[in-house]
Amino acid sequence: MAAILPPKGSDAPMITSTMIEASTGRPRRTGCYIQRMIPGPLIAEIAGLVGEPARATMLSALLDGRALTATELACAARVTPQTASTHLAKLAEAGLVAPIRDGRYRYFRLASPRVAQMLDGIMAVALENRPRYRPLSRQARELSAARICYDHLAGRLSVDLTDSLITHEYIVVVGDEAAEITPTGIRFLTEFGIDRSALSSKRRHFCRLCLDWTERRPHIAGAVGAALTKRCFDLRWTESMKHSGAVIVTASGKRGFLETFGIGVPVETVNGMGGQ
Repeated sequence: MAAILPPKGSDAPMITSTMIEASTGRPRRTGCYIQRMIPGPLIAEIAGLVGEPARATMLSALLDGRALTATELACAARVTPQTASTHLAKLAEAGLVAPIRDGRYRYFRLASPRVAQMLDGIMAVALENRPRYRPLSRQARELSAARICYDHLAGRLSVDLTDSLITHEYIVVVGDEAAEITPTGIRFLTEFGIDRSALSSKRRHFCRLCLDWTERRPHIAGAVGAALTKRCFDLRWTESMKHSGAVIVTASGKRGFLETFGIGVPVETVNGMGGQ
């Protein structure tokens, strides 16, 4: 331990490095990194919550933005309602899910878009170095073709839609996860029926690119992605499948996507009742 000796004949106390640390609030550097700057414990805490299979399944069931009851989430995770309630209490305490009270019913949904982004990121990393994801079941093919990711479209339909916006220079990519909407894009969105004022949000990105974990290409997210998705539902171009996060493209939607964006729709999206 280093020490500062007082001058000869002085009654001043010897000052040690420990005393300096206590007085300045600055920890000493050792052979390791400064402990309080390491986020490992925080990462481990959230990873531990998300990594439990039943909790991971419940969070995945909420990825499409719906609010579900504890009973519905228990069914999805194949656990008892009591076990599901315990898991949900832990997730709520950590800020991963938010409870919603509607009369005597209590629902749960993802707490914020950041949670959805985190889950999407985990899936993208998990699949990055594996053979290309090829869904086999009909439900998996439908989810890969078109689905809701929190509040915006995802899947092959959304990736093709994003490619169209880039090709027509309605948006410009400025980074791996960032994009900017052009003046031409603003006019296009306005003509498409989207109010620009509804796009602004202080709590989220205006225009963001999200790596699609099934297509491994970006789709548009953020306020712009959410507004486009809402407009497609308002026009009845798209419909949500019951008991699934998959999206159906209706007959009018099939024409609309082709005429407005110049894209066809995946065949899996027109197999439901809404596509007849």
